[in-house]
Amino acid sequence: MTNENTTHFGFKQVPKEEKVALVRDVFDSVANSYDLMNDLMSLGIHRIWKRVAVQLSNVRSGESVLDLAGGTGDLTRLFEKRVGKQGSVVLADINSEMLRTGRNRLIDHGLIGNVHYAQVNAECLPFKDNTFDCVCIGFGLRNVTDKDAALRSMYRVLKPGGRVIVLEFSHPIDPVTEKVYDFYSFNLLPKIGAIVAKDENSYRYLAESIRMHPKQDDLKRMMEAAGLERCDYYNMTQGIVAVHRGYKL
Repeated sequence: MTNENTTHFGFKQVPKEEKVALVRDVFDSVANSYDLMNDLMSLGIHRIWKRVAVQLSNVRSGESVLDLAGGTGDLTRLFEKRVGKQGSVVLADINSEMLRTGRNRLIDHGLIGNVHYAQVNAECLPFKDNTFDCVCIGFGLRNVTDKDAALRSMYRVLKPGGRVIVLEFSHPIDPVTEKVYDFYSFNLLPKIGAIVAKDENSYRYLAESIRMHPKQDDLKRMMEAAGLERCDYYNMTQGIVAVHRGYKL
């Protein structure tokens, strides 16, 4: 059981003040192999998940987007295509190695001018109130120590009419998928991490962090408690991943 001074790091209980550093170590380790591992882990399906999330964001030309936990920039690239040169996208991540990898990758793809970068903590975003038309966090909320604080911070920096998009590994909606997914996550995924990324422990943590993430309806209630309205979610791949959406009205 957790108490007010501890939180989960995978299946372990750790002091809250230590989690940020522990998560940073994980992503420092996997930054260079992150994209390859995403393709291997999901058989490339993560690209479809991300495109669905961006489509559900309803982002339009000229709008401003905050891509939280943006990592190597996949979602930023998709958002940049939608906002065009009149809009802007901020690629933000708490991890400097992931942010550096994403920045280099996007520059290599010629994305300059309307893409900006910020190293931030999602729990206390350093932006003014009512700044962004859309705030998206893709596969990052489960790593945040205080998810409620992060959702409140995301709500604060949204413009009225803006929307929060949470793309995250979630919980399978049928027992057969759950059993297969558990076997894959705890038996195969760490071994793939050991071979490709030379880091079995980090990928074991990632599997554990997914299991500790709130279920779909619980996360929906958390978003509503943060002030977001018209909250809903869309299961993909039998609930292995879900896209949550909420509005600031």
